[in-house]
Amino acid sequence: MDNILSSVINGGLALADPTILLLIFAGTVFGVVIGALPGLTSTMGVALLVPITFGMSPAYGLALLGAIYCSSTYSGAISAILLNIPGTPANCCTLLDGNPMTKKGESSRAIALATSSSAVGGFLSIFALLFLAPPLAEFALSFGAQEYFLLAIFGVSVIASLSDTNMLKGLWAGALGLLMSVIGMHPLTGDIRFTCGIAELYSGLSLVIALIGLYSIPEVIDSLSSLGGKIKEDSAVGKGIISQMLEIFKHKFLLARATIIGIIVGIIPGAGCSIASFIAYDDAKRASKTPELFGTGCAEGIIASETSNNAVVGGSLVPALTLGIPGNAVSAVLLGGLMIHGLKPGPALFTDNASIVYTFIMSLFVSNLVFVPVGLFIARYCSRLIEIPARILGPLVLGLAVIGSYAINMSIVEVIIMMAVGLIGYLMKLFDVPREPLVLGLVLGSMAEGELARAMALVHGEIYALVVNMFTRPLSLLIIFFTLFSLYKGIRKQFVKTK
Repeated sequence: MDNILSSVINGGLALADPTILLLIFAGTVFGVVIGALPGLTSTMGVALLVPITFGMSPAYGLALLGAIYCSSTYSGAISAILLNIPGTPANCCTLLDGNPMTKKGESSRAIALATSSSAVGGFLSIFALLFLAPPLAEFALSFGAQEYFLLAIFGVSVIASLSDTNMLKGLWAGALGLLMSVIGMHPLTGDIRFTCGIAELYSGLSLVIALIGLYSIPEVIDSLSSLGGKIKEDSAVGKGIISQMLEIFKHKFLLARATIIGIIVGIIPGAGCSIASFIAYDDAKRASKTPELFGTGCAEGIIASETSNNAVVGGSLVPALTLGIPGNAVSAVLLGGLMIHGLKPGPALFTDNASIVYTFIMSLFVSNLVFVPVGLFIARYCSRLIEIPARILGPLVLGLAVIGSYAINMSIVEVIIMMAVGLIGYLMKLFDVPREPLVLGLVLGSMAEGELARAMALVHGEIYALVVNMFTRPLSLLIIFFTLFSLYKGIRKQFVKTK
């Protein structure tokens, strides 16, 4: 413990270097811009600057990349709140209550809540990374293929909470998402399914492209038609912002639960921010005294979503640094940057290269503080977007959607795919079918299919053996219990509401 404390102190002292502070600031600004633009994800932002770090010292390079990771995960909330388009998949749940707040003239409050809860979730997760990395890494190793499959099934149970208005429509949307998730190659056999010969679909339907289409195209059509409602005037971001940010501390237990969910989901390889966001949102809604307010501009919804997805940042780095197993795509790119500098991930990393690792971790604390003023400053000018007339804002959003879709793989075909998904999204909005269950099905479908195939391969295709394993492993039983409990609560709630 003394060695850890001394390493932490030395890592903190290393941040007195003006160069590393300047790199953190530059990375934060770049990350906020990347995250706020639909289609430009955290993974893309970190990957773009990895080559720039080649000539830097390891501590400098990792501080820059870590700042991008932290800030871009948060800043996707800006476009989600103002334009109803999630900047990254991590912010999909944020728009459920963030955009209704904007339409009620409370965009300043929504951005303040998102900013402060993101900072708290990120800060606490880095604290967990700092002191709890070894035991958390061992927990991650206890997950096998069948646990990942059951975790995906547990995520599907969240659909009940996302479909309050009509569970049947929600289940239909979730099933459509699961069906869309099987487009592309089979994860084990490599068989091509439902691609219509389009090479861009061989690797599956991109979640980012689907999100851009589902949310941007309906908003463009909505703003240019009589369906679009007038947005109330809002106070500029900056007036009373401190009191609005401190509102999150009225929900201390929610902050704690969302942080724990984010950290746990983060350390499970392959889960990611979007899953954590959905689970935390579902948990917040179930625990709330006023669940009927969710989806209408509820502060608890924004807090749960943004706290959990930023808590994934620290959680995802636990297996990456201690085991060499990335928790998600962004931590995989960071892991690559680590290895480029000659650092080998594993338990020895914290002893052989303690000064570099603890400087990196301490820089993440600073990053979570720096993105607060930077994010609010940029959001202050972004908030003026809602004042732009619909005839100008609509084409502007469409332009951003096209650029974001094209930038992923530089393919015009993916722009067409985005438009096609957007048409589906508009029809869903027109017929009052929730789009979030479709996104959840798309996120979890590929994970469930791949892990089920691996679990079946481990037992040589014996279904009976797989079932026996599921009901004899304690972790599997725990996930099954939570899934059944979640389904029971959702069905009971719908029954009581119908009655």
